[in-house]
Amino acid sequence: MTRVSDAPSPAASRASPKGERRRAEIIAAAFAAFAAGGYRGASMVQIAAACGVSRAGLLHHFPAKELLLAAVLEERDRVNGELFFVDVDPRRDGVEHFEHLIRLVAHNAGQRELVQLFATLSAEAADPAHPAHAYFVDRYRLLEADFDLALREIAERGLLRPGVVLDGAARDLIALIDGLQVQWLLDPAGIDIVARLRRRLREVVDAEFAP
Repeated sequence: MTRVSDAPSPAASRASPKGERRRAEIIAAAFAAFAAGGYRGASMVQIAAACGVSRAGLLHHFPAKELLLAAVLEERDRVNGELFFVDVDPRRDGVEHFEHLIRLVAHNAGQRELVQLFATLSAEAADPAHPAHAYFVDRYRLLEADFDLALREIAERGLLRPGVVLDGAARDLIALIDGLQVQWLLDPAGIDIVARLRRRLREVVDAEFAP
């Protein structure tokens, strides 16, 4: 089975403006379908109908379902990167890195469909045969590496709270965020993800985090 990480995206640069708009509409429809039913629960026919194109029209833009999944994940990463992590280097300023993380989590708290998409797909992708398995393995490795770099930069400045053990701290923070987001999906009114993340970071780092 083709993996998301192996699947080349269709060459959007060769598309006309009308084709670009149609491609964006298809990605948006796929985003909603994958969030609601997961990769396996969503069909190409369903996605085509949701954006008002024929199945043949959908396949013109995305010849395989794996390519469409790759486009959805790449678009999400592109938007988040441009909004929150341009010119942010965890090796240069760990506190700044976590400030941007807080802003990203706050943004996601207003994007239920986005949070649901990743909760659904990451659970499905625990199966090594899932086309997004490698994507999520790589994503968590990169997140852990960035968090670890940020925490070590913070430690070098003497801002790590006494008793905090660096080994495993990055993975613990990722697990906290994932767990809070799942709880928030179940009980949006009862969970303030941003407040809880900020509180936990203050327990780890002796610094104020800008809003």
